[in-house]
Amino acid sequence: MDFQFFRRLLDTDSTSGKEREFAHALASELPELFAKDGARPQLDVMEVGDGSLNLLFSWGRPELVFCTHLDTVPPYIAPRFLDRDGVELPRGRENEAVKVCGRGSNDAKGQAFAMIEACRRLAAAGRSGFGLLLVSGEETGSFGAKAFATGPFRAPYLIVGEPTDNAMVSASKGTKAYSVHIGGRRCHSGYPEQGVSAVETFRRFLDALDASAFPEDALLGRTVWNVGRLVSDNPQNILSDSLDFRLYFRTTFASDAAVCRRMEELGEMDFVEVEALGGDVPREYMTLEGFPSAPVSFGSDAPHLDNFGKRAIFGPGSILSAHTDGEYVMVEDLRYAAEAYVAMYEKIIDGHI
Repeated sequence: MDFQFFRRLLDTDSTSGKEREFAHALASELPELFAKDGARPQLDVMEVGDGSLNLLFSWGRPELVFCTHLDTVPPYIAPRFLDRDGVELPRGRENEAVKVCGRGSNDAKGQAFAMIEACRRLAAAGRSGFGLLLVSGEETGSFGAKAFATGPFRAPYLIVGEPTDNAMVSASKGTKAYSVHIGGRRCHSGYPEQGVSAVETFRRFLDALDASAFPEDALLGRTVWNVGRLVSDNPQNILSDSLDFRLYFRTTFASDAAVCRRMEELGEMDFVEVEALGGDVPREYMTLEGFPSAPVSFGSDAPHLDNFGKRAIFGPGSILSAHTDGEYVMVEDLRYAAEAYVAMYEKIIDGHI
């Protein structure tokens, strides 16, 4: 594997909203890289509609497509290639690294790098009937995947690259997003009985949500939720009359419908307005004999790519490292993933599962 090429992938800042430049660079470089190993693939460049691009490389008519995303979460963190002692290697010695750090190393340029390597190996072996799909906007709502799903392309098999510790995902939790506005009545903070505090209503809202007995799922476990984008811009000596926030749920097969019902109920509280922003449902995914599998609690583009038949999720790196300042991937995991992607192609295409 060419880890100097991996550095070039990581050198480019493709944090969400900036992936168009990265897509253009790959559209220019990858056809030449692939041509060195075998047949030059067909390249389709597709506008997503928000200024970003999707790229589809095809060797023949794809039955199996490898897919991952171009964007990363902010902030951009420059790559570091480390040796066995944790010492950073200078440029030109990337192939000596045992660990790679930096934004995208784990999520999801590591997956892209391993998939590109797998495609090179398949092309060099004279194989066809596969593709590589690189989509934009996964971290901000899977806009690239959703746009691609509306097109005419169809294929029976899809493998989505995410940091799964090189295990196939047997099932993943669903997601539900909500925007909540809480109103109130302003008054002097020394006489709170004269007003209605949006902050106090917020506290009661969370208490009620926390007391919700969402059923536990035998496969996916418990339902979790997180508060984000919390804003209440009031002076410290005046009761707040406006508070806004987002709620994001990770739902299970047992709880998905219950979460929707509970949010409708909480929306009936005085001074509370709840808007459902969408999401996806929990899903089971294709697994293959000979590969370990496990359920996960994170989302991906896989639920949105309905123009594929059987879908799998697999890739190097740990989700616990993704989105952190210390994001990293081990070189041995990248090497294994590239081999595994080739083996999955052989099992699916040659085995006709």
